[in-house]
Amino acid sequence: MKKVLLVNTNQETNPYPVPPLGLCLVAGVLSGEYEVRLFDGTFTGTSGLAETLEAFKPDYVGVTIRNIDDMDILDPTRYLEPIRDTFIKTIRKHSRAPLILGGSAFSIFPEFLVALFGADYGVIGEGEHVFPELIRCLDRGGDTSDIPGVLSAGGRGLVPAAGTYDLGKLPFSEIDRKIDFTLYRARGSYPVQTKRGCAHRCIYCTYNCIEGTSYRLRRPSQIADEIEQAAGRLGGVTFEFVDSTFNDPPGHAEEICREITRRKLGIRLRTMGINPAHATAGLFELMREAGFAQVDCTPDTASPRMLVNLQKNFTIDHLRETARIVREFDMPTMWFFIFGGPGETDDTIKESFDFIDAHITKKDMVHMTAGLRIYPGTGLYGRAIRDGVIEEGDPVVETRFYVSPDIGKERLFELLHQASLSRPNCIPVTESTPPPAMMGRAVKMREELGLTEPMFRSLLRIRYGMMGRDMDEIKVK
Repeated sequence: MKKVLLVNTNQETNPYPVPPLGLCLVAGVLSGEYEVRLFDGTFTGTSGLAETLEAFKPDYVGVTIRNIDDMDILDPTRYLEPIRDTFIKTIRKHSRAPLILGGSAFSIFPEFLVALFGADYGVIGEGEHVFPELIRCLDRGGDTSDIPGVLSAGGRGLVPAAGTYDLGKLPFSEIDRKIDFTLYRARGSYPVQTKRGCAHRCIYCTYNCIEGTSYRLRRPSQIADEIEQAAGRLGGVTFEFVDSTFNDPPGHAEEICREITRRKLGIRLRTMGINPAHATAGLFELMREAGFAQVDCTPDTASPRMLVNLQKNFTIDHLRETARIVREFDMPTMWFFIFGGPGETDDTIKESFDFIDAHITKKDMVHMTAGLRIYPGTGLYGRAIRDGVIEEGDPVVETRFYVSPDIGKERLFELLHQASLSRPNCIPVTESTPPPAMMGRAVKMREELGLTEPMFRSLLRIRYGMMGRDMDEIKVK
């Protein structure tokens, strides 16, 4: 049986570490046909990688690239060159096996990354289908250029139609059995996908470029099976649904919640991407019964004009109703806003903060991002060319941000800074990673008071105190 080594190169652990879900799913598909080992460099870097390569002697090495940079407009950190100079260098030194790249960042910049890393092949899109096809073809000495989604070092390959993998064939990730989950568990959560694809056309987003523009759903019973089995192995871990939007299309999330509740699993859940267009009291009631302890809501703006400019599928009325439901159910919520998109002005920013002041409780966090990272294949790329932010043909591999010419960076930063000074729950992206001292205080406080609330609320307590503000409305749960 031939051997495959899969390598996770993502070492970013702020604001919390992200388990390599995609890599574990690929390992699950390959198991039985190949001997598979997964090397996770999140916490250790390349320590032990050389020894693993020498001892395991893989026939193929797959490397996942999750992010190009950290999307920090003030001081962006690039990940690619450090990955090349550590992981890739070590792999090439200790193995002659074909080097195969994949991951979300690779799917956005495939030609550039094959060249930068000197890779033999790359997998564009969903690796669960393409990666096995590629190495089977290599096993029999076939022509890899006929496989959609495979890019070779010579630049040959066919770009696949995004989002073609049948999720009914998707194995359970069993992350805790493939990597050491201990450190992830301490600060993060156990990721679960309920679907792939996104039918929305947000101007800046790459989700539908990678996963397709139509929803492919997993069966609620299959999702509940995966969670039940993992909970049985791990006990009290928080499960996170990591879809682009959890409650799209309408009805699917509701059925998932009903299935989890029916089994009486007694688990904690959270999710990102609540879509205001389809948020209802009925959905939140089902979520509460299923065990949801936190949600993320990502409207990006509360300006009617900016909702149109960002090509959102909901209105300000939808957003107000979502905020009302969040307050009604007292559902701990992190809100995410992006400022500086096309057409942003002082007035549109004021509209967003007027909404925040009127509709978002002070005990919920508002995450503020300045500027939009420009990616190829998105509507923002074309708009950036038209507005003179980038030149036509710019590959935007180097970090490029769009900030509306109607406001400019300096004024944008000034307004967000002022907002954070007067609103302790509004956190600029530059402060979204808590310093170690604050995190330590939060952990100690949670232990002393027996808090089970989401960590962001504990951090807000400390932030309010540091700013000398009244915290009476933030009740201990």
